[in-house]
Amino acid sequence: MNLEYLLEFHPVLLALFATLFTWAVTAAGSALVFTFKTINQRILNLMLGFAAGVMIAASFWSLLSFQIGNETDLSNIGVMIGFATRMVLDVGLA
Repeated sequence: MNLEYLLEFHPVLLALFATLFTWAVTAAGSALVFTFKTINQRILNLMLGFAAGVMIAASFWSLLSFQIGNETDLSNIGVMIGFATRMVLDVGLA
């Protein structure tokens, strides 16, 4: 997939497009609430599990980007402690 045509746009305009796309997808997902009066417990568990997985991934990549920016032993320890804490909290709440 060739995305070089995006280089022709101004970066602020690209940020606006990305923001609007994120808003639209979030609005579409949250609009599903209005279509259901009741929800099956299995579907609810599936959605909560997916949301938890997304949050774990976000935490992991956020900590990883922090570690890449700071190449010291102290930051490596911080990343390991932060990720382990996040995993313990998620597993403990499951």
